[in-house]
Amino acid sequence: MSDLIKENEILEQIKKAFQIEGKVSSERRTDVFADKTQVSSILLLAKNQYGFKHLNHIACVDWLEDNQFELVYILYNHQTGVTLSIHTKIDRENPEMENIDTIWDQANTYEREMREMYGIEFPGLIGEKEFILEDWEETPPMRRDFDTLTYATNTFFHQAGREDAQYVRTTISTRSGEEIPDFAKKYSRDK
Repeated sequence: MSDLIKENEILEQIKKAFQIEGKVSSERRTDVFADKTQVSSILLLAKNQYGFKHLNHIACVDWLEDNQFELVYILYNHQTGVTLSIHTKIDRENPEMENIDTIWDQANTYEREMREMYGIEFPGLIGEKEFILEDWEETPPMRRDFDTLTYATNTFFHQAGREDAQYVRTTISTRSGEEIPDFAKKYSRDK
């Protein structure tokens, strides 16, 4: 492992500019933890002053027990090879975060997905409300309090044409004449 000079340097610069916490997670990986009001300023500084030109991803974690969502903005600097992750938490009951698609165009796709899958609003976000899901009126499906099994059972197992739906492993086993392997039995519906 290197002496982490590049990683510590970016961490100290951002900590000094914004009075926030952070850590060097590993070689080529630095994380900072900021209030949601600071995120767009940190992103602009990282892009324009520190060479983090590439937005790798925006991730969302549902901390149901804490009633918060954690958004993680993952940036990459091609010159130094360092990845910078900016973490922030927002309220889960009224989730709203500043739209950053004016900083990186591709953020629009991530934000539209989070709006639909988690119910997070990004004021000023351009794009149809319906992104992936069609006519969705349930709890957003990526929230941890969404009951996937109940939804699937109510939506799919009782549709017309599925009356004779069979368990796929049993059907394959019957057709092939082979026994279901032991490792697959633990996933059986007939436990």
